[in-house]
Amino acid sequence: MTAPSPRAPSPAPLVLVHGLLDTPRVFDGLRRALAGRKDPLLIPQLPLRLGRTPVMEAAQLLGGHIEAAFGREQAIDLLGFSMGGVIARAWIQLLGGHPRTRRFFSVGSPQQGTITARPWPGALFAGIADLRADSPLLQRLNGDLETLLRIDCRSFYSGIDLVVLPSWRAVLPVGSRRMLPVWTHPQLLRDPAAIRPLAEQLLQS
Repeated sequence: MTAPSPRAPSPAPLVLVHGLLDTPRVFDGLRRALAGRKDPLLIPQLPLRLGRTPVMEAAQLLGGHIEAAFGREQAIDLLGFSMGGVIARAWIQLLGGHPRTRRFFSVGSPQQGTITARPWPGALFAGIADLRADSPLLQRLNGDLETLLRIDCRSFYSGIDLVVLPSWRAVLPVGSRRMLPVWTHPQLLRDPAAIRPLAEQLLQS
């Protein structure tokens, strides 16, 4: 886990949640673009075990990291990439994270499910199975949007994702939506054309 930076805090600390096959280093480009202006910054390492960890279990771990770093009441901004966006959303909607979440940024996350999750056996890969469009988890999240409506939600996605299929499912059912000028899923956090607008959004007051 990357510990919060000792620099002077911004109005709301930023928490970044990585995706299925990622580590906190997936955010290195975004961190450089932020240049310390969103510190303190928390990027927890979540043991997703190649998709075997259920999303709710990962969300509970995320909540523990947030509470350990910032206590129980500090308002935060939260960004989730890929599966990390669904994990973050589960924490917000189902584990009591909504009162302290100021802004939620979903980047390339299968918030409406993805066809690529369907072939994986749920008995072995519970986390991936949670990303199916008809999964009980996504049905529960999309069936009650009251808590999300209280938060500034922003979705970002790529034109031809190939990880989230179809790519238009990589958006939240509420809030603004923006297609970034990149084509593939990895480019969302690697290409400067995507990183620049993400950093600009995160640095807004």
